Amino acid sequence: MGLGLASWNILLQLLLLCAYRSGARELREESLPQMDVQLHHMHIAHHSSHVDVNSSEVKIFFTLRDLKVGNKMALYLPIEDHSNSAHFLPSEEADSFPFSLKQLPYILELTSIPRVSPQAKAMEDTLRMCETDPIKDEIKTCATSLESMLDFAGSIFGSETGFKTVTTKSTSNTFQNYTILEVQEIPASKMVACHYMSYPYAIYGCHSHMTENINKVFRVSLVGDNGDIADAISACHLDTSQWNPDHLSFQILGIKPGTIPVCHYFPTDHLVFVPAAKDEFM
Repeated sequence: MGLGLASWNILLQLLLLCAYRSGARELREESLPQMDVQLHHMHIAHHSSHVDVNSSEVKIFFTLRDLKVGNKMALYLPIEDHSNSAHFLPSEEADSFPFSLKQLPYILELTSIPRVSPQAKAMEDTLRMCETDPIKDEIKTCATSLESMLDFAGSIFGSETGFKTVTTKSTSNTFQNYTILEVQEIPASKMVACHYMSYPYAIYGCHSHMTENINKVFRVSLVGDNGDIADAISACHLDTSQWNPDHLSFQILGIKPGTIPVCHYFPTDHLVFVPAAKDEFM
């Protein structure tokens, strides 16, 4: 599926989130955000996370039985400021730019980023995750351009199925208790999750599953104790039997792989593609 067949609604939404930057010559150290801790435990399910399980930044996991109106959850759903974030390169430029772990020294030289720096370590982590093999029945890619991300989503849903993006919206940068006001399941026999990754230009780690109806997607309306409103997208993974036993969600929830569904909220700068109704796609 080419970009020309994608919904213009999707295109406009993604362009608002990730504006094009005019070339690799603009890549520089200050354009690289710090490694997002949420990336570690949300991108690929079989990765182990080495972060503090008590940190507010990882309070996004829960179980399917927790997803009930009136339930309270302690959550951190920060508003992402993209004013200094990396942006997508045009596809031709992104395709010509080196993107592999073995080429990292050359990439650091091109971008004038010191080899020993937090930015270089973040880039190494991103490349390593992109080159890690998928778990059983998982399909994944690291999209280096808007076109490649849309093409990947189109390959998952097929040429006969339109698709749309859904994202989390938040009005608070405060870790607080939220009360669930409404839970709405989004019909999705398949879904594609794309997670923002740290790099000098925009990279999204996207993944899906070969098996249909193995995930559930929900839009959850929440209100914080201080009145803040959030419209959060969450996914519940029904089969976690192939996940790394050290996955952060198991540590936080006190469960083992393959026992009960694991759910999580998506950060505001991550994207979820789901099937669109015909009237939404036209």
